Amino acid sequence: MWYETRKISGVLNGWVDFEVNYKKLSGQVLPLHLYRKSLAIAVIIPILSTTSVIITHVTMVDFKLVQIIPYVFLEILTYILGGYWYLLCETLSICAKILADDFQLALRHIGPAGKVAEYRALWLRLSKLARDTGIANCYTFTFVNLYLFLIVTLSIYGLLSQISDGFGIKDIGLAVTATCSIFLLFFICDEAHYASQNVRTNFQKKLLMVELSWMNTDAQTEVNMFLRATEMNPSQISLGGFFDVNRNLFKSLLATMVTYLVVLLQFQISIPDDNQGEMEYDGRSFVNDSTPFESSTTTMTTILTTLAKKKKKQ
Repeated sequence: MWYETRKISGVLNGWVDFEVNYKKLSGQVLPLHLYRKSLAIAVIIPILSTTSVIITHVTMVDFKLVQIIPYVFLEILTYILGGYWYLLCETLSICAKILADDFQLALRHIGPAGKVAEYRALWLRLSKLARDTGIANCYTFTFVNLYLFLIVTLSIYGLLSQISDGFGIKDIGLAVTATCSIFLLFFICDEAHYASQNVRTNFQKKLLMVELSWMNTDAQTEVNMFLRATEMNPSQISLGGFFDVNRNLFKSLLATMVTYLVVLLQFQISIPDDNQGEMEYDGRSFVNDSTPFESSTTTMTTILTTLAKKKKKQ
């Protein structure tokens, strides 16, 4: 994340410019109301992360007490990044809704066509902020998604590999880790999908419902240009152009996860157990030990049969 600090600061400066332009256009401060959510994230996430690590320590035998501190730090960092992503996407969604509602109110008393042009310029800023959010957090959240994918895959594999012995207390830690990681991965994908939907698709729906018959020609032209701008400017949150963060990403990761789990479980099934190997070895040794006795018995039987035949001939 430190490597991307310059890009993140550029996104934050872009938000400052957006708020300034919104205040000039609407005459009021941008009402986000995210203080309580931010405070709850900052307080609740460390508590829940520490609790999950302690549960894992208690239920797993080989998990030492010294290992709790680095695990707690890693767990808190991962879920704090999820909370940070939620605030970014929620800000985009709220701003898109506010801008769409204000634009509909402005259309009721629209005067010059320049008012529509100002809203179009403000929406283009918001769309650029959505794209820059993904670019600025490219490496950070690419690593987070891969890390969560790996944690979920290994945790579920650990649970399924011991299914023959039955689930016990030692599996509670793996189950908690897998559940929390799946939830966070879905949450990251779903929030980005929801933000992109609000910035572009929902805004386009409200533009298409605008009644143009009573407007003058210049205002109608500006509204049509506004609609064309929403079509030509994508608002998907893409991590550096590698992939879009949406619900399709979560579905693809789940499909890949199932494939890896099947392969890992097949490898485990193909490897014989130690007990089975010992039994097979004992069986082979028994056969090998009994072979000389059986061969000597067969030889004695042949000799006796031959002597009996000779006596009958005599």
